[in-house]
Amino acid sequence: MIAIDTNIVVRLLTRDEAQWARAHALVRDNEVFVASTVVLEADWVLRSVHRYARQEIVRALEMFSRLPRVRFQEPERVAAALQMAGEGVDLADALHLAAADGCEALVTFDRRFARLAAGARPPVREP
Repeated sequence: MIAIDTNIVVRLLTRDEAQWARAHALVRDNEVFVASTVVLEADWVLRSVHRYARQEIVRALEMFSRLPRVRFQEPERVAAALQMAGEGVDLADALHLAAADGCEALVTFDRRFARLAAGARPPVREP
């Protein structure tokens, strides 16, 4: 198994003309490990640099996660975060919430996040 960096994931998902073939071959021919931080950074790059909409990012990362040789560091947490992101929660916030499993609450000043995550476990609340 090899670990891949964000730039491999982004080149694959954006079908980058110059490097897609190499990224594709790498993922096709190797079992690859994807750290949770790579998912977080890929979201940022796809949003900021490539101007992908939230739903496009969620769909792309979900499809990527189903590739036969892709292994996420925390597959259940990433899946839960992608589901929340599909419902409007920022992916970074969703990953934070998924990682807080077992805590009594996730506390934030972000009112929008608290509102969008109403009913989540653990609950999201303001201080």
